[in-house]
Amino acid sequence: MSERHPIIAITGSSGAGTTSVTRSFDNIFRREGIKAAVIEGDSFHRYDRKEMKLRQAEAEAQGNKHFSHFGAENNLFAELEQLFHCYSESGTGKRRKYLHDPVEAAPYNQEPGTFTPWEDLPADTDMLFYEGLHGAVVTPEINVAKYPDLLIGVVPVINLEWIQKLYRDKTVRGYSAEAVTDTILRRMPDYVNYICPQFAHTHVNFQRVPVVDTSNPFIARDIPLADESICVIRFANPKGIDFQYLLNMIHDSWMSRANTIVAPGGKMELAMQLIFTPFIWRMMERRKRALGAL
Repeated sequence: MSERHPIIAITGSSGAGTTSVTRSFDNIFRREGIKAAVIEGDSFHRYDRKEMKLRQAEAEAQGNKHFSHFGAENNLFAELEQLFHCYSESGTGKRRKYLHDPVEAAPYNQEPGTFTPWEDLPADTDMLFYEGLHGAVVTPEINVAKYPDLLIGVVPVINLEWIQKLYRDKTVRGYSAEAVTDTILRRMPDYVNYICPQFAHTHVNFQRVPVVDTSNPFIARDIPLADESICVIRFANPKGIDFQYLLNMIHDSWMSRANTIVAPGGKMELAMQLIFTPFIWRMMERRKRALGAL
């Protein structure tokens, strides 16, 4: 953690809904005039799309049926930890982009599924903002979770997560249901060992829970709407959180535990704005004081 160079990290698995959280922070940054160095978690995968397919085929030929983007062998965990460390110390570091599709790739004259070259972070940023799979990963060798000043988990219940992934990969990426199901099964050990444990380190967790039947996600025809869900918001340390204010501002919300608010799913982005704006105000105030003391 760093007063002069704070870090915000959002962590959640593929299809979990971290994009909605990113959108909320984009709005806060724009409104508050904050310059953030944005880091995409996919840029810390070890292999580009073509090489990942080759490595996966090799692994399967050797009997490894669980080769996935979630695990340590296919990600640059040490480099991610080094980025967080460097930024917290000096506000510097290296980043690159992963180009997901032709629209993202066109400005760089590269193929989709490739990485841009590593480059220095912009100078004089106010904070670092990470969104991806491993913002709170901890292994015997590295500890990324110790660096963020604000660490947020986005965790839909597992059936909803699968529905979102199935829908996205079939409709947007053109994969068959069988191919997506195979990916889900292949990732499961790494999901259990690398994704789930991160949510024990997060400061705030958002978990969307559908209130419609999702008992068989593999035959669902659409994603449950936000208004067909509730959002469970858990604070690891509730000290200083004005729960009464949040309950008054988020209509139809209630508390299920002393550190947990349950809100209508359609109010999730409002809840994020109300919860995280004061966090960012405090970060920026501490940063100003720390820089003024130099």
